Amino acid sequence: MANHKSSLKRVRQTETRNERNRYQHKTTRNAVRDLRATTDKKAAEKLLPEVTGMLDKLAKRSIIHKNKAANLKSSVKRHVNGLK
Repeated sequence: MANHKSSLKRVRQTETRNERNRYQHKTTRNAVRDLRATTDKKAAEKLLPEVTGMLDKLAKRSIIHKNKAANLKSSVKRHVNGLK
């Protein structure tokens, strides 16, 4: 266990950040799953900007890799464009 005051603070900060990152990552994964499950084009087009924004934010904060965000955005856009 940490002995220094500063290292104890770092442990607290890391726990807080991990919790926040885990929540945001899980929320984004659920949003992507919901968008992929959508068969209505209007609903999917409404969800698309929200999901792409969430993915960009995760990539900007290095929660996910920028290429993973780009791949997810691309596949989601292909799904939306393929709907009728």
